[in-house]
Amino acid sequence: MKILNFGSINYDHVYTVPYIVRPGETLESTSVQEFIGGKGFNQSIALSRAGVPVYHAGAVGLDGGNALDALSDNGVDIGYIAKTETQTGKAIIQVSEDGQNSIILSGGANQCISIGQIDRTLENFTRGDILLLQNEISNVGYIIKKAHDIGMKVFLNPSPYHESLSDHLCKVDLLFINEVEGMQITGSNDPDLILDKISSQYPDMRIVLTLGPDGVAYRHGAQTHRHGIFKGSVIDTTAAGDTFTGHFIGAQIRGEHVTEALKQASAASSLAISASGAYPSIPTIAEVMRRVEGDW
Repeated sequence: MKILNFGSINYDHVYTVPYIVRPGETLESTSVQEFIGGKGFNQSIALSRAGVPVYHAGAVGLDGGNALDALSDNGVDIGYIAKTETQTGKAIIQVSEDGQNSIILSGGANQCISIGQIDRTLENFTRGDILLLQNEISNVGYIIKKAHDIGMKVFLNPSPYHESLSDHLCKVDLLFINEVEGMQITGSNDPDLILDKISSQYPDMRIVLTLGPDGVAYRHGAQTHRHGIFKGSVIDTTAAGDTFTGHFIGAQIRGEHVTEALKQASAASSLAISASGAYPSIPTIAEVMRRVEGDW
């Protein structure tokens, strides 16, 4: 079984601010840093640091060399990443003093994923392989349909959520959402109702609903599991969800029961939010296990 992450690659410009800027307001930042990020990039790093071999497909611009080096240095296979004349994707991220963030995306090369590139990439994967997707690249619907037709297992983090994705959710095996995306999909902000509505419409789908300080809930048919958060300092929540996704999948691939996978992924997220930046904050499986065992 192989894992393909067809996902975004960005350069993140991170502004540390006292609080998230309000409409019409000008606010002075206390620091500015640049990191490599994008949900796809972060999730590939998280998978690799969770001990899982992963292929990353996507696109960068001529300025994308540092991002490719970072993926490769972290053990990610970059053979399916295209180089375009467009700039690599960009993100402007505000991080408040309490660790919350607000993100503005500019797609760049992420929006240059062509049907041809998709077809050429998926030719190298087969039934039973895993496809991980977010919604920061072009032609996501086509990728889902093509992978489903091949017989791949489709794991989707539908962020940022667009209504057009609803046509493809029936082909998704594992859905990673937060409360905002859950409300966008179902119209409800109650976690139990979110799970009930999605599960009733897609009875075979596994659902992972992250709930911030309230932990995480998992639903598959009549089976529900929950896990709370690991307490710790909050420095920067950027990539916390991506870290959870990568480590949850990693634990499942290693054969862990879903309850243990939720525990390990929650521990990984707690470590990610205790440090600045996106991918530099993503922990290794060894660090996660130390946290789980109480040695961190």
